[in-house]
Amino acid sequence: MESNVKRGGALSAADLALYNGHAATMSESREGDYGAVHDVVVLVRDGRVEWIGEAAAAPEGAVSSATDTVDLEGGWVTPGLIDCHTHLVFGGTRAAEWEQRLGGASYEEIARAGGGILSTVRATRSAPLEDLVGGARRRLEHMIDFGTTTIEIKSGYGLDLATELRMLEAARMLSDSGITVSTTLLGAHALAPEFVEDRAGYVDLVCNEMIPNVAERGLADAVDAFCEGIGFTSEECERVLRVGGDHGLAGRLHADQLSDLDGAALAARMGARSADHLEYTSESGARAMGEAGCAAVLLPGAFYFLGETRKPPVDAFRAHGAPLVVATDANPGSSPTTQPRIALNQACVLFGLTPAEALAGMTRLAAPVLGFTDRGKIEVGLRADLACWRIENPAELSYWMGGSPAQAVFSAGRRLR
Repeated sequence: MESNVKRGGALSAADLALYNGHAATMSESREGDYGAVHDVVVLVRDGRVEWIGEAAAAPEGAVSSATDTVDLEGGWVTPGLIDCHTHLVFGGTRAAEWEQRLGGASYEEIARAGGGILSTVRATRSAPLEDLVGGARRRLEHMIDFGTTTIEIKSGYGLDLATELRMLEAARMLSDSGITVSTTLLGAHALAPEFVEDRAGYVDLVCNEMIPNVAERGLADAVDAFCEGIGFTSEECERVLRVGGDHGLAGRLHADQLSDLDGAALAARMGARSADHLEYTSESGARAMGEAGCAAVLLPGAFYFLGETRKPPVDAFRAHGAPLVVATDANPGSSPTTQPRIALNQACVLFGLTPAEALAGMTRLAAPVLGFTDRGKIEVGLRADLACWRIENPAELSYWMGGSPAQAVFSAGRRLR
């Protein structure tokens, strides 16, 4: 809704004014799928939206007196994109394994032969902190170019205490980019090579050493686990989530990607903010998620890159009211992309989301997955995380396969691009 300031009313100079375009506010309080405001003016002060509405109703002189202005040139402004599932900090690449898969080897076969996640573990363990930060920063800069203003980064390529801590430290250091960086401990990503004969010992390491150390140092906001045949059992993941919760970490879960281990229902039962991947989720799992308000984070990049054929049960999630969220899953093995607009396109083409659902899934609905209530929409009082686009219709954000970078990007009203 517009602020209470009337046209011609007193309003001191704004820090930022956007004008001569349209806004996809993604606010439920406005009509239409995008909560659109045409011929919009957006005024920002102290990092938050101070006023939004049609230009005809804008406070007189508000645009001309603003410290900084953006002429949208007939384009659109949206909330800054929120990528709530990435593995952006890592060493090396897995291009050689991709060639193997093209030759017929499956993801699981490569993983069981010591490749997959473990090959990235070896490269990450050997990488010094500055190399991890430098590589991740290059990837992050590209994501900012394409409108990302909030990102989650997981650990999980260390599988020992020292490297997991180093990964999370590297992720935290990326906050100097100007965007919000949320971090997640994914120690239960794969069984560490030193523990191949001692699964219980490794889960003890995650629960008794990694989680307490990370929590004490304030290096993570959440804990995650890979509930899968090549990962960890439901019982092991439940323990990880429970111990994480005991240490003040929110719960996330990689669930039902390659098989149905009832991970979706586990995430719902444990009060996790989301279950992610979900290709093999059952109807009962979708129902449990909807009843618990657990978000369904769809990762179409991994589905595409791994050549999967079983799609997440999107209709079931819709029917049971589980929020449909979209993320890039940026990682070196199964989703090597730093382009959020590709994920939006894939969510529509591969999973059947509408363009409005896809955009909501990377803005309004993604924010709660990371525990944020101050972003994801363009509303008075909310954080001014904004992305400006040279498009004629917001559906173009998912229509073009990749598309062009944003015209301008703002994080809490600060211009990044």
